[in-house]
Amino acid sequence: MSEETSDGPPVRVLNSELLADDWATLTKYDIDYRRRDGSHETLVRQVYDRGHGAAILPYDPDRDTVLLVRQFRMPVYLDDRRGWLIEACAGLLDELDPEAAIRNEAIEELGYDLGEVTRVFDAFMSPGSVSERLSLFVARYSRAQRVSAGGGAEHEGEDIEVLEPGLDEALAMVATGAIRDAKTIILLQYLKLHGLPA
Repeated sequence: MSEETSDGPPVRVLNSELLADDWATLTKYDIDYRRRDGSHETLVRQVYDRGHGAAILPYDPDRDTVLLVRQFRMPVYLDDRRGWLIEACAGLLDELDPEAAIRNEAIEELGYDLGEVTRVFDAFMSPGSVSERLSLFVARYSRAQRVSAGGGAEHEGEDIEVLEPGLDEALAMVATGAIRDAKTIILLQYLKLHGLPA
């Protein structure tokens, strides 16, 4: 289906209402949606917008290890009453370009000042209601690039543990459910399938 025909765009925003504006915004939209058969219907959708982000999976091919983080996530807590999630290093762009943002996050969360990073693709992680688009990166790392203990920004409430499993060990953690974060699963599988760029 073409996004726009001679009849105009398939969606017209009829009304928008800001429901929340705190750490992020939540907006309710009433839209006129043109279906594939040409008929129209009015739909209501809510969009949570906190900006775009970036994530990175550093890999040491000499030791076959990756760098991950373990941190508390409130939505996970509401689901499992534990709240801890193992993830790839990630963060919001905060008006930076994705590469600059992820380099900052790698220093802050992992304690590594990475060399060359490669953007492998962008992905919407929950497009049914969340506007965030993530830029996903991989990078080579070595212990010589470690500049601090990492752990995140304490003033932002971060309490991050840095993990360094083997790549196959991390993939096994996906299979057992120990790693349940989508961006992390995607990056681990990408690295296993494609390796680092030459």
